[in-house]
Amino acid sequence: MGVTRRVFLRAAIAATAVGTAGVTETVLARTASAASPPGDVVGRISVGYQGWFACIGDSAPIDGWWHWSQNWSQSPSSSNTAIKCWPDVRDYTNTYQTSYAALGNGRPATLFSSYDQQTVNTHFLWLQQNGIDTVALQRFNPTGGEGPTRDAMATKVRGAAESYGRKFYIMYDVSDWTNMQSEIKTDWTTRMSAHTASSAYARQNGKPVVCIWGFGFNDNDHPFTADACLDVVNWFKGQGCYVIGGVPREWRTGTGGSRPGYLGVYHAFNMISPWMVGAIGNVTEADNAYHTLTLGDQADCNANGIDYQPCVLPGDVSARQRAHGDFMWRQFYNMVRAGVQGIYISMFDEFNEGNQIAKTAETQEWVPTDSGFLALDEDGTACSADYYLRLTGDGGRMLKGQIALTATRPTQPTVTTDPPPGTTDLALHRPTSESSHTQTYASGNATDGDPNTYWESANNAFPQWVQVDLGAGTGVKRIVLDLPPAAAWATRTQTISVQGSTDGSAFAQLLASAGYTFDPATGNTATLTLPATVTTRYVRLTFTANNGWPAGQVSEFQVFGA
Repeated sequence: MGVTRRVFLRAAIAATAVGTAGVTETVLARTASAASPPGDVVGRISVGYQGWFACIGDSAPIDGWWHWSQNWSQSPSSSNTAIKCWPDVRDYTNTYQTSYAALGNGRPATLFSSYDQQTVNTHFLWLQQNGIDTVALQRFNPTGGEGPTRDAMATKVRGAAESYGRKFYIMYDVSDWTNMQSEIKTDWTTRMSAHTASSAYARQNGKPVVCIWGFGFNDNDHPFTADACLDVVNWFKGQGCYVIGGVPREWRTGTGGSRPGYLGVYHAFNMISPWMVGAIGNVTEADNAYHTLTLGDQADCNANGIDYQPCVLPGDVSARQRAHGDFMWRQFYNMVRAGVQGIYISMFDEFNEGNQIAKTAETQEWVPTDSGFLALDEDGTACSADYYLRLTGDGGRMLKGQIALTATRPTQPTVTTDPPPGTTDLALHRPTSESSHTQTYASGNATDGDPNTYWESANNAFPQWVQVDLGAGTGVKRIVLDLPPAAAWATRTQTISVQGSTDGSAFAQLLASAGYTFDPATGNTATLTLPATVTTRYVRLTFTANNGWPAGQVSEFQVFGA
């Protein structure tokens, strides 16, 4: 399956220590001579997005367990794995059964597919919730068997970015791309440039952003000559693009991981983004890199009118690098005090390297018992599944000057304030099923957290039902139903009853059939309160009438405890 990892061996950064993490410093943020004003990458956090996970049965053209296992034709297991830690999958509507043992809490070991639009939507919702600005969609050589799936992923990312108010751009990874010089141009003109028409496509200085990762690396996977690389950079600039270079960390000196004689290529980029995965793994090494690489890089970029976007990584969970956020926050602090123009996060969903910020198993309760994977609490400090999303959000606020420069991370590993009882929507992002739906208005819309999407049953065919699986027996007291808030949704009354089940087969009535009015003037919402708290796993709504439309309709199906 070719080269898929972009890890390069740790250089002798630690041997050239200039500062140590133990020294208390009082430093004001430096002001760099930014070549460009704020845009979609300057002054922003960008996250690398692989989007390369697929599962057999998800309808992806690649038809395999893409990047989950070593042998893509076989289900992932403890002996057939390509990942270093386990994702938290509770927010996904669709997941796929693996051959791992059950999780520590007894739940089945299932994985998500990036090919499911709901997966991509969920990821972009997380970005929106945490104020993370821009996504760099990874695009490897698209001429082989992975091409159709990658083409589809670009469309799915575009749709999610438009829906959730995020920006995205194409980031070509040229690793192992034999005919790169000509094929990358063809791919841009015939496929990817069309996405620049999207309002969500990232622009800088009024130009669509493109990143090329891999020029100048001194290894067999990147054998391109300096002339060939310079030709490609200048071609993209000639197409009116703002071009970022994902380059070796020693780009400025032409030593170590960088081929000599490529400085002209590097200086041709509009923005330079050195790769740091595999170079640093703790706070001390991060500080050494700041002194030996970052400060000199920023000075060189200032002198040559280039924007600088260094890399920040959360750390490999399996190598115990994260230190409950201290490692990542030190990098944010170092980059902001150096006065960088932007920050690139490596990566959003890189479960293969263990460097993901996406939601990850919190404890061994959420890890397959036979996997040997560590969880986010591996160093004894409890961390919530979304911790590194929250930490990244705070790093972005510090970059933008919305919070003061500080060496102390403001984000705690766990949220210390529990929501008041009965205020957590137990159905949010939980799996759904239905008796029917019309057109694209499927039941998953009712638990996706977006009030503008909705489930609608087949028309003129009452009764109809929709149900949610809460995942386990749960105390249920109250159900809140919404219709879209748009004024076009006129007042209507729907006749609804509520049933519950512990096994998904035998249902008992929880609330008798009654009419509920949805009025736009009061939020188009209705509350169904059970006589007493009932423990149930499946909650089903049965619709028998609707005086505003001949179908059952609901945009948000929310379930609450006592």
